[in-house]
Amino acid sequence: MLRDPSTKYRPFPPIDLPDRQWPSRTITQPPRWLSTDLRDGNQALIDPMDAEKKTRFFDLLVRVGLKEIEVGFPAAGATEFDFISGLVTSDRVPDDVAIQVLTQSRRDLIETSFASLDGAHSAIVHLYNAVSPAWRRIVFGMTRDEVRGIAIDGAKVLRDEAAKRPHTKWQFEYSPETFSTAELDFSVEVCAAVMDILRPTPQTPIILNLPATVECATPNVYADQIEWFARHIPNRDSVVISLHTHNDRGTGVAAAELGMMAGADRVEGCLLGNGERTGNCDLVTIALNMYTQGIDPRLDLSDIDDVVKTVNYCTNIPIHPRTPYAGDLVFTAFSGSHQDAIKKGFAAQDARNDDYWEVPYLPIDPADLGRSYEAVIRVNSQSGKGGVAWVIEQDKGLKLPKRLQADFSRHVQALADETSRELNAADIWARFESTYLPRERDRFVLRDYEESGTAGQRVFVGNVAVDGEERSISGRGNGLISGVIAAIAGSTGSVLDVIDYNEHAIGHGADAQAAAYVECRTPDGRTIFGVGLDTDIATASVRAVLSAANRA
Repeated sequence: MLRDPSTKYRPFPPIDLPDRQWPSRTITQPPRWLSTDLRDGNQALIDPMDAEKKTRFFDLLVRVGLKEIEVGFPAAGATEFDFISGLVTSDRVPDDVAIQVLTQSRRDLIETSFASLDGAHSAIVHLYNAVSPAWRRIVFGMTRDEVRGIAIDGAKVLRDEAAKRPHTKWQFEYSPETFSTAELDFSVEVCAAVMDILRPTPQTPIILNLPATVECATPNVYADQIEWFARHIPNRDSVVISLHTHNDRGTGVAAAELGMMAGADRVEGCLLGNGERTGNCDLVTIALNMYTQGIDPRLDLSDIDDVVKTVNYCTNIPIHPRTPYAGDLVFTAFSGSHQDAIKKGFAAQDARNDDYWEVPYLPIDPADLGRSYEAVIRVNSQSGKGGVAWVIEQDKGLKLPKRLQADFSRHVQALADETSRELNAADIWARFESTYLPRERDRFVLRDYEESGTAGQRVFVGNVAVDGEERSISGRGNGLISGVIAAIAGSTGSVLDVIDYNEHAIGHGADAQAAAYVECRTPDGRTIFGVGLDTDIATASVRAVLSAANRA
């Protein structure tokens, strides 16, 4: 890399727009959406989709709710042409969906494009030619007038070919390709010349697509370009301004959002952002960004895993686990502090009296996208007590007291360090069982017991295996737990002081279980915990005390 990159690269010049209005605007409604997965996305694949995959992808786009779908470049070859004409002749396109095709500004390519759409009820023909100085000078060797002439000639062919097919509802789209690096006045000049030929009206507007063919500046510069263009294009009420951003600088979504604030009406992109080089605008991300702001994007992403699965199958491109909203890990916390905040957020959400979502670290409710809460918190060596407690509660319904959470967390941390991997719910439960729940080799194993007496003077008589020997032990206390502790002390000399007790039901109805938790202190000052599970809460309490005695 150069020590002084300014000797090789020039900064992009700012736009002269001192009274820009877009910074004070907010997005309040969704744009018109266009998916270009089957065209721009497809041409970016190592192995382009075959007809079966394109059809499957098209069906996904319809399910999601896209009403405008760019289905291909029919003049590119027989495969593209046959797929597009097949969509029309098989009546696969819903009545409320317009399919779009792309064509360069050449008569033979435009005629082929119209032929592929014969019989369509609604279609958009998208015409383009590059207009920026680098393309004029380096690629084409043309003057401004010559480039403008290419656009005008193409527009005339659009007009004439559409007139031959009056039974289709035609819309026209024109892109001054490389708009992001072109002179703004020339882009307006070329677009106005196309409009002079096609004669759009407010009832039948033209779509003027302003692509960041290569993302060349910060998103605010693109927004300035859009606002400047919108101010200067004639007959603005007869124009739909469309955005087609690329992600070369990693800000394709941001550029589209700022472009909408600058006055754009339509956004083109791909589900999950596939596209040339670093990709196109990610329609899932920008739509769900709106959703988190309380705006209905009018796209159905309620089964995000189905979207991911289909896109992955059709494109053979894996989805990064950190992809916004759609990745496997985007709703998952491993960090202890994150887990604690999320756990408390869910508890507060359940206790609140309004419906507004407010859970730390989760900008959207995973359930809205068809995701379960099971994978929200996962455990590895970075996790804390809150995460461990969450997994136990979600998997087994146990609501561990805070100090027990801390105690058990040490055991899970040791297991994570031993294994150097993520721990699943089965791993955690196995460690919980071995730590707190009764085993036949424990010092105290409950066989049976009876309780008698009056309030404040209870007698516990238990049939307990002590060090493998069946024995009857008994004790008196003001309640069941103190009676059990007295019985243990009288028969073995083990003295425990109960400092906390908790219990709760697991589940509902006849199949409900009970969980009891006891925190005790030993004569030498150690704190130990016991857990008991049973269908009967009294028996669960006895088991919890014996669990603590075993750990003492």
